[in-house]
Amino acid sequence: MDYSRQELLITTIARLLAGCRLVATGASSPIPGAGALLARALSGGRMRVNVLGSIRNDFLCDGGVELFDLAGQGRLDAFFLGGGQIDGQANINLVGAGSAYPQNDVRWPGSFGSGYLYYLVPRVILFREEHTRRVLVPQVDFISAAGPTGEAIYRPGGPIGLLTNLCWFSFDRTRRRFRLESVHRGHSVEEVRDNTGFDFDCPDHVPETASPDAATLQLLRGRIAAEIGETYPRFVAQVFPDSVAAAQ
Repeated sequence: MDYSRQELLITTIARLLAGCRLVATGASSPIPGAGALLARALSGGRMRVNVLGSIRNDFLCDGGVELFDLAGQGRLDAFFLGGGQIDGQANINLVGAGSAYPQNDVRWPGSFGSGYLYYLVPRVILFREEHTRRVLVPQVDFISAAGPTGEAIYRPGGPIGLLTNLCWFSFDRTRRRFRLESVHRGHSVEEVRDNTGFDFDCPDHVPETASPDAATLQLLRGRIAAEIGETYPRFVAQVFPDSVAAAQ
């Protein structure tokens, strides 16, 4: 059964979230949001999911403040972060690139609560669709949220890996290095190397990222497309046009 790049990313995210009790996704995150909703469906409803901006799937009464409280209490199991730049030590940059801060040549939205959540949420998935040397750099120009820190610093949270449009990297917090775990269908290890600005560990054999099965795709294109479409209708119209047509 054929599938799209977005469907592969969504189903990969759902697998990475297996076993979580509570997952939240931030703004402008249709793929993580769909992945979390799919993981909830596959769990039989045992997982709670909060999709920021949703009417039906946003149970927070006080937005970011309540989200931070959940993280501080150890109740938030997984979250997603990205960045204009991500380096090989899992530092992320959401501020800007170019000359020294604050005179950056390029400015991005800002850090908001990324540094706080990065320290407290145990399963942070770094997600960035664009896999280029512009994004995956040797060293970020500004650290919005730091990768693993010293042992003297209390830090229950941190990254488990990085998912892009080319591959899935796991992250070793002790060694502070990424490891290439799988490459998506139609791509290669050489392509990953050519488009990554930092060094990473690579086994002799790198498998292809697991493809979604027919039952999962049916669930995704039906129920999950409808659920995420409430928050991201344009995304669903582009990725699941048949589902949109069926709903109409």
